[in-house]
Amino acid sequence: MDQPRKPDLVIGVGARRGVSVDEVTGLVAAALAGAGLAPGGVAELATVQAKAGEPGLLAAAERFGVPLRGYGAWMLAAVEVTNPSTAALTAMGTPSVAEAAALLAAGPGGELLVAKRTSEPGAGRPSRATCAIARRGPRNGRRPAVACPDGAQ
Repeated sequence: MDQPRKPDLVIGVGARRGVSVDEVTGLVAAALAGAGLAPGGVAELATVQAKAGEPGLLAAAERFGVPLRGYGAWMLAAVEVTNPSTAALTAMGTPSVAEAAALLAAGPGGELLVAKRTSEPGAGRPSRATCAIARRGPRNGRRPAVACPDGAQ
């Protein structure tokens, strides 16, 4: 008999200040559905440390019932991604937040399943969220141990 699969999806999220929980959760839900992935497979949300206290991201993680993990911009900048952004580089010091955070949290052998997606802009305002989805590597679904000099993980 097949055992239920442990949650092994990591959602990398990027956000502008003041992003709403509905914008984040709507984007993540659409990305999951578009890839044929179940929300119950989500193990954690990951972002850049500077955004880890953003209320909309914290509330989104709470809605999914998972932790929100922040990584230093220097750590994200070291991750090779398919969709680098000059806007993210200018604003956050890393060419990627969503894809890099998803891949970093997925650990060795992790696989990017959904490349960076952007939320829909609102009336008279730009989109405020991005997300990417990765599947954790085969190391028992555990995230890698990473040394962070500033204590951020």
